[in-house]
Amino acid sequence: MAVAVIMPRQGQSVESCIITKWHKKVGDHVDVGDMLFSYETDKASFDEEAKQAGTLLAVFAEEGDDVPVLENVAVIGEPGEDFAALAGKAEEGEKTVVPAPEKHEESKAGAELQKLPQTAGSADGAVKISPRAKAVAENMKLDISMAAATGPNGRVIERDILALSKAAPQMETRAAAQAGGTAVVQAAEGGYQDEPLSTVRKVIAKSMHASLSEMAQLTHTMSFDATEILALRAKLKENAEALGLANITLNDIILYAVSRVLKNHKELNAHFLGDKIRYFNNVNLGMAVDTPRGLLVPTIFGADSMSLSEIAANAKRLAKEAQDGKINPDNLTGGTFTISNLGAFGVESFTPVINPPQTGILGVNTIETRVQETDGQLVAYKSLGLSLTYDHRALDGAPAARFQQELCRTLENFTVLLAK
Repeated sequence: MAVAVIMPRQGQSVESCIITKWHKKVGDHVDVGDMLFSYETDKASFDEEAKQAGTLLAVFAEEGDDVPVLENVAVIGEPGEDFAALAGKAEEGEKTVVPAPEKHEESKAGAELQKLPQTAGSADGAVKISPRAKAVAENMKLDISMAAATGPNGRVIERDILALSKAAPQMETRAAAQAGGTAVVQAAEGGYQDEPLSTVRKVIAKSMHASLSEMAQLTHTMSFDATEILALRAKLKENAEALGLANITLNDIILYAVSRVLKNHKELNAHFLGDKIRYFNNVNLGMAVDTPRGLLVPTIFGADSMSLSEIAANAKRLAKEAQDGKINPDNLTGGTFTISNLGAFGVESFTPVINPPQTGILGVNTIETRVQETDGQLVAYKSLGLSLTYDHRALDGAPAARFQQELCRTLENFTVLLAK
């Protein structure tokens, strides 16, 4: 019996996903567990495995298509089976029928100057093109009618636009020669390379631009004596296995301290919503994570009720899921305050950008050796700087400074906090 393959729902906040690659083609035999296709949300990437053995009878979406969740994207069954009833959405009341793709050879546009590729322009001048391919073409300022269509039913897809971008200088040179012109077009090959923005990069760009253009952001930097937390970190690391603790880092210690101190400064554990401010009773800490796909900010929900070891374990789990591209999109929302740590890169001070609609973000800087006077003597100590960016629409400088002061005092006397 033919069975539909649907676009999975990855989190309650996700409405659609983009198919990035088909690993099987129509007519291929499929076993349970075989990789069918890869897809991505605006935050993470996933692979979909076959849950039934059989033949891939049809696919209803191509690479680059943005497909609503729960919509049928393919059919697995036995050759000759009727699957017409499955060519649409899994939900009743809506039906989108897309013909199964035909087999096409890879575009050879630009591979040789002697032969220009067959273009996508139809008799009536219309060009069938996927939304993703159209966006790439507009970004690269390419004429889509010149693309060689290799998608289903003569449709232009992303790989066709990328092929056109490589062939464009050669095609222009040939056209000029055929017209008897003397124009010389320098080949772009080796000079530079244009790459379309990834989905994640587009989201980051939009969010950061909105943050800086819509908020009144101001940054304070304050440092503290890190002697106590460095000594504690060393002891915890030495005894972690014997005590059954997670590998607790300095960043985990700062996450823990922030989750407690924020409870005394509601203006920074809040969302600015235009005509109102929403203050939260619990602290949901966002932590900036560098991933191969770009900056992601997983959320440690209810951090203020977790132990230091629990925060450390959750931080490591979420960071790994984000870096592997397997994080649930729901875990990338709901933060009430964010921490960004660039100290490992030697950054002495920076201006972190607020993650809207939050009202603040804390930047963690590198550890530096400084000198202070103690009992009339100059004594060297390890100093750690904290850069706080806050939305001046939601709070003023004095309340922001008071939060920083309390946080620095708390970190200088961290063992007292643990005793509470």
